Amino acid sequence: MAQDSGAVPPPASGDDEPLAVVAAVIVREGRLLVVSKKAAPDVFYLPGGKPDPGEEPTQTLSRELAGELGVRPVEPRFLADVTARAALEGVPMTMAVYEAEMSRAPRPAAELADMRWVSGRENDVRLAPAVTEHVLPLLRRRGLLTA
Repeated sequence: MAQDSGAVPPPASGDDEPLAVVAAVIVREGRLLVVSKKAAPDVFYLPGGKPDPGEEPTQTLSRELAGELGVRPVEPRFLADVTARAALEGVPMTMAVYEAEMSRAPRPAAELADMRWVSGRENDVRLAPAVTEHVLPLLRRRGLLTA
């Protein structure tokens, strides 16, 4: 379910609280940037991560994009809150999704195994459920992805 609020829930502290994540939608030439982590190299996610205590969503986005891709977000704009199951952790997750440009060309670093630009229709790329079920339909409705 995608909603339009800028609030990020607090980090998960128990079994009943969802995992909080902040992620970036970066689209170029009709393709979405996705990354895979060394812990699960066959699953691709939006770049981003968990907020540190007291951290604002845009601060999380800046820290995570710098660490993962060596870029900083330019003009991040809140897109949606997505509620889904976290693919790696297998727990409920609330993901605050921001649309942004990048300060320069990205390069995978830190815990990343790979990065790709996808339309979402590739047969050889396994996308996280939150991306497939929520983010891609939203981007298609907005006309941001090719085919």
